[in-house]
Amino acid sequence: MLSRTVMGFCKYGNPLYKNLTPNMCVLIPAVVSSNVQQQQIRTTINKHYNPQFRKHRGAKIIKIDLPDLTKEKDDEMSPERMRSKMKEKGLQPPRPWNERNFYISNSGGVFEPYVPPEGDGKLSAVTVKGAKQKLEFVEKKGKSMMAVRKIKSYDDDFTLKDFVQDATEIYKNAHEALMNFRTDKEKLEEFVTEKAYVEMTENAKYKTVSWKFHQSLSPPKVVHARTNSVVSKDNLFAQVTVRFHTQQSLCIYDRFGRKIYGDENLVKDVLEYVVFEKHITEQYGSWRVHHKIIPDWMPASEPIPRTFRKPEPLPDLPDQPEDEDKSSDSSSKPDVAIATA
Repeated sequence: MLSRTVMGFCKYGNPLYKNLTPNMCVLIPAVVSSNVQQQQIRTTINKHYNPQFRKHRGAKIIKIDLPDLTKEKDDEMSPERMRSKMKEKGLQPPRPWNERNFYISNSGGVFEPYVPPEGDGKLSAVTVKGAKQKLEFVEKKGKSMMAVRKIKSYDDDFTLKDFVQDATEIYKNAHEALMNFRTDKEKLEEFVTEKAYVEMTENAKYKTVSWKFHQSLSPPKVVHARTNSVVSKDNLFAQVTVRFHTQQSLCIYDRFGRKIYGDENLVKDVLEYVVFEKHITEQYGSWRVHHKIIPDWMPASEPIPRTFRKPEPLPDLPDQPEDEDKSSDSSSKPDVAIATA
Protein backbone atom coordinates (compact mmCIF):
# COMPACT_ATOMS: atom_id res chain seq x y z
CA MET A 1 0.00 0.00 0.00
CA LEU A 2 2.91 2.35 0.70
CA SER A 3 4.28 1.86 -2.79
CA ARG A 4 0.92 2.87 -4.28
CA THR A 5 0.40 6.02 -2.25
CA VAL A 6 4.00 7.19 -2.17
CA MET A 7 6.16 7.68 -5.17
CA GLY A 8 9.86 7.39 -4.71
CA PHE A 9 11.88 9.84 -6.83
CA CYS A 10 15.38 8.65 -7.57
CA LYS A 11 17.79 9.00 -10.44
CA TYR A 12 15.57 6.86 -12.59
CA GLY A 13 12.39 8.83 -11.94
CA ASN A 14 13.58 12.44 -11.97
CA PRO A 15 16.62 13.91 -13.71
CA LEU A 16 17.22 16.21 -10.73
CA TYR A 17 18.11 13.21 -8.62
CA LYS A 18 20.29 11.37 -11.12
CA ASN A 19 23.28 11.66 -8.81
CA LEU A 20 21.40 9.87 -6.04
CA THR A 21 21.76 6.20 -5.45
CA PRO A 22 18.72 3.93 -5.10
CA ASN A 23 19.34 3.74 -1.34
CA MET A 24 19.17 7.53 -1.07
CA CYS A 25 15.71 7.94 -2.44
CA VAL A 26 13.31 10.67 -1.08
CA LEU A 27 9.76 9.84 -0.11
CA ILE A 28 7.20 12.42 -1.22
CA PRO A 29 3.46 11.94 -0.77
CA ALA A 30 1.73 11.38 -4.03
CA VAL A 31 -1.48 13.20 -4.85
CA VAL A 32 -3.97 10.69 -5.99
CA SER A 33 -7.28 12.22 -6.95
CA SER A 34 -9.24 9.12 -6.15
CA ASN A 35 -8.11 9.03 -2.46
CA VAL A 36 -8.40 12.79 -1.60
CA GLN A 37 -11.55 14.12 0.12
CA GLN A 38 -12.37 17.74 -0.62
CA GLN A 39 -14.15 19.90 2.03
CA GLN A 40 -15.20 23.54 1.83
CA ILE A 41 -13.73 25.66 4.63
CA ARG A 42 -15.13 29.06 5.50
CA THR A 43 -12.47 31.56 6.38
CA THR A 44 -12.81 34.39 8.89
CA ILE A 45 -14.02 36.94 6.42
CA ASN A 46 -16.49 39.54 7.67
CA LYS A 47 -19.08 38.68 5.11
CA HIS A 48 -22.70 37.71 5.64
CA TYR A 49 -23.73 34.34 4.37
CA ASN A 50 -26.80 35.84 2.73
CA PRO A 51 -25.82 38.48 0.16
CA GLN A 52 -29.32 39.91 0.05
CA PHE A 53 -30.20 43.13 1.87
CA ARG A 54 -26.56 44.22 2.15
CA LYS A 55 -27.41 47.88 1.95
CA HIS A 56 -30.08 47.60 4.61
CA ARG A 57 -27.70 45.84 6.96
CA GLY A 58 -25.07 48.43 6.36
CA ALA A 59 -27.50 51.19 7.34
CA LYS A 60 -28.15 49.66 10.76
CA ILE A 61 -26.83 51.43 13.88
CA ILE A 62 -26.41 50.39 17.52
CA LYS A 63 -27.20 52.78 20.35
CA ILE A 64 -24.39 52.71 22.88
CA ASP A 65 -24.86 54.12 26.37
CA LEU A 66 -21.75 56.19 26.79
CA PRO A 67 -20.70 57.01 30.35
CA ASP A 68 -21.79 60.45 31.48
CA LEU A 69 -18.64 62.04 32.80
CA THR A 70 -20.56 65.03 34.12
CA LYS A 71 -22.98 62.89 36.14
CA GLU A 72 -23.82 64.13 39.59
CA LYS A 73 -22.54 62.25 42.57
CA ASP A 74 -24.97 60.31 44.73
CA ASP A 75 -24.28 62.58 47.69
CA GLU A 76 -25.07 65.73 45.71
CA MET A 77 -28.15 64.27 44.01
CA SER A 78 -31.54 65.05 45.51
CA PRO A 79 -33.81 62.14 46.54
CA GLU A 80 -36.27 62.91 43.74
CA ARG A 81 -33.48 63.03 41.16
CA MET A 82 -32.03 59.77 42.45
CA ARG A 83 -35.45 58.13 42.35
CA SER A 84 -36.01 59.20 38.73
CA LYS A 85 -32.56 57.90 37.71
CA MET A 86 -33.17 54.53 39.34
CA LYS A 87 -36.62 54.34 37.77
CA GLU A 88 -35.08 55.11 34.37
CA LYS A 89 -32.63 52.22 34.73
CA GLY A 90 -35.24 49.87 36.18
CA LEU A 91 -33.54 49.50 39.56
CA GLN A 92 -35.32 48.87 42.84
CA PRO A 93 -34.68 51.29 45.69
CA PRO A 94 -32.17 49.93 48.23
CA ARG A 95 -33.41 48.62 51.54
CA PRO A 96 -32.27 50.58 54.58
CA TRP A 97 -30.08 48.12 56.49
CA ASN A 98 -30.03 49.60 59.95
CA GLU A 99 -28.29 46.84 61.87
CA ARG A 100 -27.58 47.34 65.54
CA ASN A 101 -26.00 45.13 68.11
CA PHE A 102 -28.28 43.96 70.89
CA TYR A 103 -27.52 42.39 74.22
CA ILE A 104 -29.73 39.75 75.83
CA SER A 105 -29.36 40.14 79.58
CA ASN A 106 -32.23 37.81 80.58
CA SER A 107 -34.35 35.09 79.03
CA GLY A 108 -37.70 36.83 79.44
CA GLY A 109 -39.47 33.70 80.73
CA VAL A 110 -39.21 30.60 82.91
CA PHE A 111 -37.88 27.29 81.56
CA GLU A 112 -40.24 24.47 82.55
CA PRO A 113 -41.66 26.28 85.60
CA TYR A 114 -41.76 24.35 88.83
CA VAL A 115 -45.24 23.20 89.93
CA PRO A 116 -45.39 23.25 93.75
CA PRO A 117 -47.28 20.32 95.30
CA GLU A 118 -50.57 21.17 96.95
CA GLY A 119 -50.32 21.53 100.71
CA ASP A 120 -46.58 22.19 100.68
CA GLY A 121 -45.44 23.52 104.03
CA LYS A 122 -48.42 22.01 105.87
CA LEU A 123 -48.09 18.26 105.31
CA SER A 124 -45.71 16.15 107.34
CA ALA A 125 -43.46 13.54 105.75
CA VAL A 126 -45.01 10.93 108.07
CA THR A 127 -48.44 11.22 106.42
CA VAL A 128 -49.34 9.50 103.14
CA LYS A 129 -49.64 12.72 101.14
CA GLY A 130 -46.41 14.02 102.56
CA ALA A 131 -44.59 10.81 101.58
CA LYS A 132 -45.98 11.09 98.02
CA GLN A 133 -44.64 14.62 97.77
CA LYS A 134 -41.19 13.42 98.78
CA LEU A 135 -41.31 10.64 96.17
CA GLU A 136 -42.36 13.01 93.37
CA PHE A 137 -39.59 15.39 94.35
CA VAL A 138 -37.01 12.60 94.02
CA GLU A 139 -38.34 11.60 90.58
CA LYS A 140 -38.03 15.16 89.23
CA LYS A 141 -34.62 15.59 90.76
CA GLY A 142 -32.83 13.92 87.80
CA LYS A 143 -33.22 16.82 85.37
CA SER A 144 -32.31 19.29 88.07
CA MET A 145 -29.07 17.47 88.81
CA MET A 146 -28.18 17.49 85.11
CA ALA A 147 -28.80 21.24 85.04
CA VAL A 148 -26.63 21.74 88.14
CA ARG A 149 -23.90 19.74 86.44
CA LYS A 150 -24.17 22.04 83.42
CA ILE A 151 -23.87 25.10 85.64
CA LYS A 152 -20.75 23.70 87.31
CA SER A 153 -19.12 23.25 83.90
CA TYR A 154 -19.20 27.06 83.51
CA ASP A 155 -18.86 28.00 87.19
CA ASP A 156 -16.38 25.81 89.04
CA ASP A 157 -17.15 27.34 92.44
CA PHE A 158 -20.90 26.69 92.25
CA THR A 159 -22.38 24.56 95.03
CA LEU A 160 -26.00 24.27 96.14
CA LYS A 161 -25.07 24.88 99.78
CA ASP A 162 -23.37 28.20 99.05
CA PHE A 163 -25.95 29.19 96.45
CA VAL A 164 -28.85 28.91 98.93
CA GLN A 165 -27.12 31.36 101.26
CA ASP A 166 -26.38 33.77 98.41
CA ALA A 167 -29.97 33.50 97.16
CA THR A 168 -31.30 34.46 100.59
CA GLU A 169 -29.14 37.59 100.64
CA ILE A 170 -30.16 38.50 97.09
CA TYR A 171 -33.82 38.04 98.05
CA LYS A 172 -33.47 40.36 101.05
CA ASN A 173 -31.49 43.02 99.18
CA ALA A 174 -33.99 43.05 96.31
CA HIS A 175 -36.94 43.76 98.62
CA GLU A 176 -34.99 46.38 100.56
CA ALA A 177 -33.99 48.10 97.31
CA LEU A 178 -37.64 48.06 96.21
CA MET A 179 -38.56 50.35 99.10
CA ASN A 180 -36.19 53.04 97.77
CA PHE A 181 -36.28 52.35 94.03
CA ARG A 182 -37.45 55.89 93.20
CA THR A 183 -34.21 57.40 94.48
CA ASP A 184 -31.82 54.57 93.55
CA LYS A 185 -32.96 52.54 90.55
CA GLU A 186 -29.52 51.13 89.78
CA LYS A 187 -29.35 49.31 93.10
CA LEU A 188 -32.56 47.40 92.37
CA GLU A 189 -31.24 46.42 88.92
CA GLU A 190 -28.27 44.70 90.58
CA PHE A 191 -30.53 42.17 92.31
CA VAL A 192 -33.42 41.67 89.85
CA THR A 193 -33.59 41.05 86.12
CA GLU A 194 -35.23 43.43 83.65
CA LYS A 195 -38.33 41.22 83.58
CA ALA A 196 -38.72 41.22 87.37
CA TYR A 197 -37.89 44.93 87.58
CA VAL A 198 -40.93 45.86 85.49
CA GLU A 199 -43.24 43.54 87.43
CA MET A 200 -42.08 44.75 90.84
CA THR A 201 -42.03 48.48 90.15
CA GLU A 202 -45.33 48.52 88.25
CA ASN A 203 -47.28 47.54 91.37
CA ALA A 204 -45.30 49.93 93.57
CA LYS A 205 -45.99 53.12 91.60
CA TYR A 206 -47.33 56.00 93.69
CA LYS A 207 -47.07 53.80 96.79
CA THR A 208 -44.77 53.51 99.78
CA VAL A 209 -43.68 49.98 100.66
CA SER A 210 -42.49 48.98 104.12
CA TRP A 211 -41.10 45.42 104.22
CA LYS A 212 -39.15 43.53 106.87
CA PHE A 213 -37.67 40.04 107.02
CA HIS A 214 -37.92 38.44 110.47
CA GLN A 215 -36.77 34.80 110.32
CA SER A 216 -36.84 31.55 108.33
CA LEU A 217 -39.24 28.87 109.51
CA SER A 218 -37.38 26.22 107.50
CA PRO A 219 -34.03 26.43 105.72
CA PRO A 220 -34.34 27.46 102.07
CA LYS A 221 -33.70 24.70 99.54
CA VAL A 222 -33.32 24.30 95.80
CA VAL A 223 -36.34 22.49 94.34
CA HIS A 224 -35.82 23.03 90.61
CA ALA A 225 -32.99 23.83 88.19
CA ARG A 226 -32.95 24.21 84.42
CA THR A 227 -30.63 25.50 81.69
CA ASN A 228 -31.58 26.61 78.22
CA SER A 229 -30.07 28.44 75.25
CA VAL A 230 -31.42 31.69 73.82
CA VAL A 231 -30.94 32.67 70.13
CA SER A 232 -27.85 30.44 69.79
CA LYS A 233 -26.56 27.30 71.46
CA ASP A 234 -23.56 29.15 72.90
CA ASN A 235 -25.78 31.63 74.77
CA LEU A 236 -26.88 29.73 77.90
CA PHE A 237 -29.03 30.87 80.79
CA ALA A 238 -29.49 28.99 84.07
CA GLN A 239 -32.56 29.19 86.31
CA VAL A 240 -32.76 27.83 89.85
CA THR A 241 -35.99 27.82 91.89
CA VAL A 242 -35.58 28.22 95.65
CA ARG A 243 -38.28 27.51 98.22
CA PHE A 244 -38.52 30.10 101.01
CA HIS A 245 -40.67 29.52 104.11
CA THR A 246 -40.21 32.66 106.19
CA GLN A 247 -41.87 35.18 108.47
CA GLN A 248 -42.30 38.67 107.05
CA SER A 249 -44.19 41.88 107.69
CA LEU A 250 -45.51 44.10 104.93
CA CYS A 251 -47.31 47.42 104.90
CA ILE A 252 -48.26 49.56 101.89
CA TYR A 253 -49.25 53.23 101.95
CA ASP A 254 -50.85 55.17 99.11
CA ARG A 255 -49.58 58.48 97.76
CA PHE A 256 -51.53 60.38 100.42
CA GLY A 257 -49.91 58.43 103.26
CA ARG A 258 -52.94 56.30 104.07
CA LYS A 259 -52.41 52.64 104.91
CA ILE A 260 -54.09 50.47 102.29
CA TYR A 261 -52.60 47.01 102.92
CA GLY A 262 -50.93 45.05 105.72
CA ASP A 263 -49.46 46.18 108.99
CA GLU A 264 -45.89 46.82 110.07
CA ASN A 265 -46.47 45.10 113.42
CA LEU A 266 -48.25 42.05 111.97
CA VAL A 267 -45.91 39.12 111.23
CA LYS A 268 -47.12 36.49 108.76
CA ASP A 269 -45.83 33.12 107.58
CA VAL A 270 -44.97 33.32 103.88
CA LEU A 271 -44.27 30.40 101.53
CA GLU A 272 -42.63 31.51 98.27
CA TYR A 273 -40.98 29.90 95.25
CA VAL A 274 -38.51 32.38 93.77
CA VAL A 275 -36.69 31.80 90.47
CA PHE A 276 -33.12 33.06 90.22
CA GLU A 277 -31.43 33.45 86.84
CA LYS A 278 -27.86 33.83 85.66
CA HIS A 279 -26.23 34.28 82.25
CA ILE A 280 -23.70 31.49 82.75
CA THR A 281 -21.86 31.96 79.44
CA GLU A 282 -21.05 35.55 80.37
CA GLN A 283 -17.88 36.03 82.33
CA TYR A 284 -19.36 38.68 84.62
CA GLY A 285 -22.87 37.19 84.99
CA SER A 286 -24.52 37.19 88.42
CA TRP A 287 -27.54 35.57 90.05
CA ARG A 288 -30.62 37.79 90.19
CA VAL A 289 -34.30 37.45 91.09
CA HIS A 290 -36.17 36.63 87.88
CA HIS A 291 -39.68 35.44 88.73
CA LYS A 292 -41.98 34.34 91.54
CA ILE A 293 -44.10 31.21 91.08
CA ILE A 294 -47.61 31.45 92.53
CA PRO A 295 -49.36 28.04 92.56
CA ASP A 296 -53.04 27.74 91.69
CA TRP A 297 -53.94 26.24 95.05
CA MET A 298 -52.50 29.16 97.01
CA PRO A 299 -55.26 31.46 98.37
CA ALA A 300 -55.44 34.89 96.80
CA SER A 301 -54.29 37.87 98.80
CA GLU A 302 -56.64 40.59 99.94
CA PRO A 303 -57.36 43.20 97.26
CA ILE A 304 -55.91 46.65 97.82
CA PRO A 305 -58.55 49.39 97.93
CA ARG A 306 -57.90 52.23 95.55
CA THR A 307 -57.83 55.85 96.61
CA PHE A 308 -59.84 58.33 94.58
CA ARG A 309 -60.35 62.04 94.90
CA LYS A 310 -63.83 62.91 96.10
CA PRO A 311 -65.55 65.10 93.49
CA GLU A 312 -66.72 68.49 94.60
CA PRO A 313 -70.52 68.90 94.87
CA LEU A 314 -72.24 70.79 92.10
CA PRO A 315 -73.60 74.23 93.04
CA ASP A 316 -77.34 74.29 93.80
CA LEU A 317 -79.40 76.05 91.14
CA PRO A 318 -82.15 78.43 92.36
CA ASP A 319 -85.66 77.00 92.15
CA GLN A 320 -87.99 78.74 89.70
CA PRO A 321 -91.81 78.82 90.15
CA GLU A 322 -93.89 76.73 87.80
CA ASP A 323 -95.91 79.71 86.46
CA GLU A 324 -92.80 81.43 85.26
CA ASP A 325 -91.68 78.24 83.53
CA LYS A 326 -94.99 77.94 81.68
CA SER A 327 -94.96 81.57 80.66
CA SER A 328 -91.43 81.28 79.41
CA ASP A 329 -92.35 78.19 77.40
CA SER A 330 -95.36 79.88 75.83
CA SER A 331 -93.39 82.99 75.01
CA SER A 332 -90.66 81.00 73.38
CA LYS A 333 -93.10 79.20 71.05
CA PRO A 334 -93.87 80.98 67.75
CA ASP A 335 -97.42 82.05 66.88
CA VAL A 336 -99.16 79.64 64.52
CA ALA A 337 -102.20 80.58 62.44
CA ILE A 338 -104.82 77.89 61.88
CA ALA A 339 -106.91 78.13 58.73
CA THR A 340 -110.55 76.97 58.84
CA ALA A 341 -112.70 76.05 55.90
